[in-house]
Amino acid sequence: MNSPVRVRFAPSPTGPLHLGGVRTALYNYLFAKKNNGTFILRIEDTDQTRFVPGAEEYIRESLKWCGIAPDEGDVEGGSFGPYKQSQRSELYAKEVAKLIEAGWAYKAFDAPEALAEKRQAAEQNGTVWQYDAKTRLEMQNSLTLSQEKVDDLESKGHAFTIRFKMPEESTTVCVQDEIRGEINVLSEVLDDKVLVKADGLPTYHLANVIDDHYMQISHVIRGEEWLPSAPLHVMLYEAFGWSPPKFAHLPLILKPTGNGKLSKRDGDKGGFPIFPLDWTDPTSESSSPGYREQGYLPEAFLNMLLLLGWSSGDDRELYSLEEAVQAFDLNRVIKSGARFNPDKTLWFNEQYLRSGDPSRWIQSLRDLGEEKMAGWTDSQCAHVLNMFLERVQFLHEIPAIDYLFQGPTSFDEQLIKKKWKAETGGYLTELAAVLEQLDVFNSASIEAAFRGFLEAKQLGFGAVLLPFRIALTGTGGGPSMFDFAEFLGQEETLSRLRFGIEAIKQ
Repeated sequence: MNSPVRVRFAPSPTGPLHLGGVRTALYNYLFAKKNNGTFILRIEDTDQTRFVPGAEEYIRESLKWCGIAPDEGDVEGGSFGPYKQSQRSELYAKEVAKLIEAGWAYKAFDAPEALAEKRQAAEQNGTVWQYDAKTRLEMQNSLTLSQEKVDDLESKGHAFTIRFKMPEESTTVCVQDEIRGEINVLSEVLDDKVLVKADGLPTYHLANVIDDHYMQISHVIRGEEWLPSAPLHVMLYEAFGWSPPKFAHLPLILKPTGNGKLSKRDGDKGGFPIFPLDWTDPTSESSSPGYREQGYLPEAFLNMLLLLGWSSGDDRELYSLEEAVQAFDLNRVIKSGARFNPDKTLWFNEQYLRSGDPSRWIQSLRDLGEEKMAGWTDSQCAHVLNMFLERVQFLHEIPAIDYLFQGPTSFDEQLIKKKWKAETGGYLTELAAVLEQLDVFNSASIEAAFRGFLEAKQLGFGAVLLPFRIALTGTGGGPSMFDFAEFLGQEETLSRLRFGIEAIKQ
């Protein structure tokens, strides 16, 4: 019988959550739900030097906005806590002591200056120095120092790190990746990574392996940037005598053009967000835009992320979160980098904005319109949504359309020069008289009257329709003028029409 699926998203509160991090959370969530498993949120907060106030709350709020709800976590609870690494120090200390006792780890007392000197000397010779099986016997550590000396240094409070001891004889380390297949690395190229820092806190390598084991994580689904660390993690599992989880390393998200990983600089340069929510750095007060505050729907944001590295194998592009759960398969995740396309994100937003019953946006529209729409009925809101959803990319664009709330006081001069002839005012005056006679003032009756007027006058649409639009809106674009006139009502339509005729006399 297979063990239950348990996956974790384990961000560090060192800054805002990049959209690549949200994608990692999404894929973990989808995999868990597809397999009736458990999705865990674990906060890896042992790097106190890079801790940023507010970052943890930002992570939680981002996941909440996206609808990615953890089953276990510091807030949600669960049987495998604590779910913050800073609260698991005793466990790390106990387990690393076992590694030292078994000969898989050792204490290193080398000063940072001594390590820097080694690296600089190697660099001057055109080589790279690393702390490994070949060099560790040249250094100040518990492998080269007597036990008395080690005890003396510790009693005097001398800072030390604890390093993993790679095998002296080279061995092949096999990483079995669910996306990339089998990856083999010789241990001789791996360095003796620090497991516990001089401040006594564990590094990611130690803590995540211990936590994954004790939380019974079945699959580690994380970004490609952790692939070089995977051989060390496999070695750690071997050293502890534990069975490793299955690994799956997701492809990088690439910048829209050129080479390299998508970064904040790309977003700043291209004018698009790379964070789910607005973020203000508490140290520098610099701000970065977020998808939520720019008006993107969480469904569109998630759909964009879903297809950044995964495909169902057909041409389908639109998935609700529930549909994505059913369709998701790790075998369909690509190996190569996925290029980010900000225009595609806009397209997704348009699709979700226009899908379904427009009335579902009534309250959202009213909230965005604030006092301008406070007195609007549901019918008015629905009418406007029907007119404009096909014409906007974001819902917040609608309340910004001035002519929805008041008649124009200025008019597009370029259009007037091109389309407003000497006789145009006369045509519109006659049209106003026709519209004034209508007993039923709706889109269909307005259009019928308009067409009847053109036929009687033997005029083409172009001679009257655009001037009619200019008089009512002041601009040359927008919704169906018959629908818009119905929205305004007979009295307001005639008032605007007559005001426009007087204001644009040629």
